[in-house]
Amino acid sequence: MKSEELSTEDKILLAASKVFTEKGFSGARTRDIAEEAGINLALLNYYFRTKEKLFEQVMKVKIILLFGQIIPIVSNEKTSLDEKLDLASGKYFDILSKNPNLPLFILSEIQKKTSDVKSILPADKVLKNSFIIKQIQEKKPDMNPFHFLLNFLSMTVFPFLGKPILQTFEVMNDEEFQKFVEERKTLVPMWIKMMLNH
Repeated sequence: MKSEELSTEDKILLAASKVFTEKGFSGARTRDIAEEAGINLALLNYYFRTKEKLFEQVMKVKIILLFGQIIPIVSNEKTSLDEKLDLASGKYFDILSKNPNLPLFILSEIQKKTSDVKSILPADKVLKNSFIIKQIQEKKPDMNPFHFLLNFLSMTVFPFLGKPILQTFEVMNDEEFQKFVEERKTLVPMWIKMMLNH
C-alpha cells in the first residue's frame, strides 16, 4: 500500500512502531514519531492524546502479530501434535523473518513494570488451557509440558535475538542467516518431536 493511500492514523501507527522498536518506550519522543509519519505534532496529539495510548496501540498490534496466528494453531483440536509443531514452526519463522526486531521489542517492554501485556495477550489460550498442552501431557504425562513449549519458543525466537551477535562477529551475513532460518523451520519441530518421543 502506498503511503498516500494510508490513513493518517495508520501513518502514525507505522511511524510509532518504527520509532518504539528502535528506541523503546522511554527513548521515543512524540516529536520523533510525528516527524517519521510526516505530520505535525498537533495532529499526532489529536489522534492519540498521549504517548502511552499510542504505545499501547502499537503493543497490541505487535502482540497480535506475534501470537494471533499461533493461537488458532495451538488451540485446534482437529490437528495432531506433530502437525501443530510443523505449522507453528513454519508460521513463527515466517513472521519473525519479516519482523526480526519483534521478539526483542516485546521482551524488553514486557520486562518493564509499566507494561500491561496481560490485558492484551490471552495467556490462558496460548499457554495454560491450549489444546497443545493437553496433547503434550498425554504424550509425556510425567513431565511438565512447559519444558517443551519453552524449548520450542527459545529455538524459534533466539536466532532472531542472537542475529546482531552473529552479524557483529561476521559469522553470518543476511543471506546466510535467511538460509539458516529456513533450515530451522524443519529442524526445530523435528528436535521437539524427538524429545517428546524419547
